[in-house]
Amino acid sequence: VWRALVLILLGVFLRSSGATQTYWTFEDVVTQIGLGYVFLFLLWGRGSRIQLGAAGAILAGYWLLFALWPTGEIAGHDWGGDAAAHTFSGFAAHWNLNANPAHAFDTWFLNLFPRAGDEPFAFHPEGYNTLNFIPSLAIMIFGLCCGELLRREDTAPARKLNLLLASGALGIAAGMLLDWTGLCPLVKKTWTPSFTLFSGGICVALLGLLYWLIDLKGVKFWTFPFVVMGMNSIALYVMIWLISGWIGDSIAIHFGTGWGAFLGDAYEPLVQNLAVAACLWLICFWMYRRKLFLRV
Repeated sequence: VWRALVLILLGVFLRSSGATQTYWTFEDVVTQIGLGYVFLFLLWGRGSRIQLGAAGAILAGYWLLFALWPTGEIAGHDWGGDAAAHTFSGFAAHWNLNANPAHAFDTWFLNLFPRAGDEPFAFHPEGYNTLNFIPSLAIMIFGLCCGELLRREDTAPARKLNLLLASGALGIAAGMLLDWTGLCPLVKKTWTPSFTLFSGGICVALLGLLYWLIDLKGVKFWTFPFVVMGMNSIALYVMIWLISGWIGDSIAIHFGTGWGAFLGDAYEPLVQNLAVAACLWLICFWMYRRKLFLRV
């Protein structure tokens, strides 16, 4: 519970960076993890059947909540006269941004907190919602299942690989099928159940490929930069929010505002972001060499 509270408040703190007062919002990645963490912990060690059954119940229940919710007018969005290109019609309209039960929840919940200028919360400009943590919890459960599978000593490596790849393919196919049939559109910002299955399937499939390449084939020479970042993932995430802009500005001060355009104007943002990422990685490398690992 303490870890969950720390993660929730850490996300609020990061989202408040540069604000005039605490910005009470709960869509940040670490906040979303914190909101679902206690429920995930209670499923630890319960067996894959119970865990996957819980994930299925979560996704089915969340789908039913949206499917039964009446469609309404989209709050806060001006599509410039081309609403049809950005919104769903028919049954899929139940999942339109800022016109769904998760948005309705936030118009109540977020207004319980003090807001800058006493302006009430009306909509999220990008359509993210607090309740996204519910379907996100299903992906966390998938990760729990994968972790427990990889730690099992009574399961052959080949079977572990096959289970990961097959499960990943099944998730991708299920998410695409739900979208194709119109039962549930693929929408990241409202984290629809179809998107949960689709993106979760990609994650599990990639985990399987990396397990094959690194653990079974022993091809590890390229992994060190990712190990350095992974050992301080929370610290890296905090630095991205708090100092990445300062690093970019500092680079521009010393090298000029157009220094990253040597590959062409189209690639300048990419070059600039890679330079900032390299600086952040060097900080993580310094921490790694000194065995400074920050955990929540």
